[in-house]
Amino acid sequence: MTEYREADFSRLKTVSIAQRPNKVDASLLGQPPGRDQSFAAFWRSLPDILAAKDLRYVADQIARAAGRRAVVVLLGGHVIKVGLGPLLRELLARGVISHLALNGSAAIHDFELAAFGGTSEDVARGLADGSFGMAEETGREMNAAVAAGARAGRGMGEALAEYLRGRATLAAPEVSVLLAAAAAGIPVTVHVTIGADITHQHPSADGAALGATSHRDLKRLAASLPALDDGGVVLNLGSAVVMPEVFLKALTVARNLNGGKPKGFTACDCDMQRHYRPRVNVVERPTLAGGRGVQLTGHHEILIPLLCWAVLEQLKRPSDDP
Repeated sequence: MTEYREADFSRLKTVSIAQRPNKVDASLLGQPPGRDQSFAAFWRSLPDILAAKDLRYVADQIARAAGRRAVVVLLGGHVIKVGLGPLLRELLARGVISHLALNGSAAIHDFELAAFGGTSEDVARGLADGSFGMAEETGREMNAAVAAGARAGRGMGEALAEYLRGRATLAAPEVSVLLAAAAAGIPVTVHVTIGADITHQHPSADGAALGATSHRDLKRLAASLPALDDGGVVLNLGSAVVMPEVFLKALTVARNLNGGKPKGFTACDCDMQRHYRPRVNVVERPTLAGGRGVQLTGHHEILIPLLCWAVLEQLKRPSDDP
């Protein structure tokens, strides 16, 4: 019979738990509901550990930046589609968001909700017979707005907001972030990839107008980013590719024109799963020169309301800043 060597556990050296550093103690643990069941009490009850701690940090940085530094929100279409426009509108109205940048799908969902009262078609069903994305009014009106904006020297976000403001009837203007940003005087920009959005497949689509207005919006986004310096926040909400790529280019333009600034800001990606581009283009690379990057992962319709409510709750409290 072969004899195998075994480690001699009797010779192991142990240490006292009194001398061992601990990452978790009782003060960090979550708490069950008490008599106070307000949102503020719920927020305080969360454990001060891992993602909950990161969520608190991001909410605190946004509240601190509001009205003092830039809070730039990069927006993917799913965030609007799952009903979060009204929450973002409240942040716009309260002066928290200083620049709202949408990809093409976010603009389409917002436009359709405001103008027609509904959005989000059955893609699989429409693809089968070639009717996907072919809503006549959406294509005609959004393309007309973009073409008029190009002629007037407007950006795409500005052009779409102006069109909605001048439309004879609106089904649900109270949910539109395009309208809310315009009403608040906040820059709202739309960044499209030609061929990626349903309005580009319509006969009325004008590639030159799309390019001119979206390129102007890239310049406007780049002009907003220097105000992130030393305490601002950039939030990427639900865009896996387009907005992280656009942000990276706008950031390098801003730093090229402003002596390497902005630096020292918080960059946060909020999405249902973790993707490569948001991680490297929003969270990691932009904060190498200072600041902090955070990834928060969860369903948009749960995670983003938590963050928005927390920011609004913190804005009720007196500021710690002098």
